[in-house]
Amino acid sequence: MDLQSLIDAVSAVVTSHEGELVAFRRDLHRNPEPSWQEVRTTRAIMERLESAGIPAERLDQTGVVVDLGATSPTLRVGLRADIDALPLTERTGLPFASRRKGTAHACGHDVHTTALLGAALALHAHENELRRLGVAVRLLFQPAEESMPGGAHIVLEKGLVDDVDIVFALHCDPRRDLGEIGLRVGPITAAGDQVTVRLTGHGGHTSRPFLTEDLTFALGKVICDLPGVLSRRLDPRAGALLVWGGVHAGGVPNVIPESGEVTGTLRMLDASAWQGIGPLLQELVEAVVAPYGVEAELRHVPGVPPVVNTQWGIDALSAVTVALLGNAGAVPTEQSLGGEDFAWLVMNREGALGRLGTRTPGGPTYDLHRGDLVIDERAIAIGARTYASLPFAALAARGGAALPPIV
Repeated sequence: MDLQSLIDAVSAVVTSHEGELVAFRRDLHRNPEPSWQEVRTTRAIMERLESAGIPAERLDQTGVVVDLGATSPTLRVGLRADIDALPLTERTGLPFASRRKGTAHACGHDVHTTALLGAALALHAHENELRRLGVAVRLLFQPAEESMPGGAHIVLEKGLVDDVDIVFALHCDPRRDLGEIGLRVGPITAAGDQVTVRLTGHGGHTSRPFLTEDLTFALGKVICDLPGVLSRRLDPRAGALLVWGGVHAGGVPNVIPESGEVTGTLRMLDASAWQGIGPLLQELVEAVVAPYGVEAELRHVPGVPPVVNTQWGIDALSAVTVALLGNAGAVPTEQSLGGEDFAWLVMNREGALGRLGTRTPGGPTYDLHRGDLVIDERAIAIGARTYASLPFAALAARGGAALPPIV
């Protein structure tokens, strides 16, 4: 049985479950859970796997791990999906919209989770082929991708990728058409950190700012000057982008407050520059606020490095994409400034992340992390077929060798 035949076989299983998978995704979408709180989601995944006779283990308090295939493999492949939702309000008006106020699957993790569940069903149905080929598959339903530090650290701490040769993930891309998967060798995402600057000082009446340490003004200088100064102290090829998302200071118009803070994200394209950014941030914050006499506290929380796709990983993902979607389905993609904690799983390891197109061709373009995100649900089956095919394609692509025949 050649690679195309194996892909066709697992795809047929996904097709037989397609309606069920859409219903499963809608249930997750209606009942989103934020990072580290994915209790119901974890239970739903485990119950469906166990009903299919697939042994599953809880990753930690939340999350699920499944091992399929050979017990003494020559190749172990990891497949990862994230299961958490975002702390924002959905505005889609869909009949299965989130019924949990302030929480929504606005990043497509419900699609990733359902696609990996579909792959589990397909691979379980063809587990004999995996065993004959000496391939083991570890499916990781990972919690808390949207937090810093993220759930990938739990995967690492438990050693769940220590014996994995290559690991794959998919991420919804609502700016890419259904039937396309974005591929790129090398960095495909950016490093992403949280940055908070808290200022304290003597407040007072706004009529006499010279008798205070005008904290609000100093905070404004941090907001405006720190990103600019940072761009002059770093090589522009580092691709640094510091953007503020929240400002909190005072509450009335005629009082200069005694404390305030600004918080945001720092994203960087270059991993080596990112690793040494902490001391420079501290130096620049102190320099910006020095004329105003305020005290500054920098809280810099390193988040994730860039995801770096390896050649072997992209060779396998490209082969699957072409087999499932044709040559037009495999499209080049750019490195984004978004962060993704899958980066920790592929650090010093073979692997790849692909961008799964979810935009209805000719339809509106949405974006991630927005309450109006709508995904073409046909992407669920494409994602499931892709995940299920990757273990076979990874074996075929290893060292450029042909897929061993099944006898």
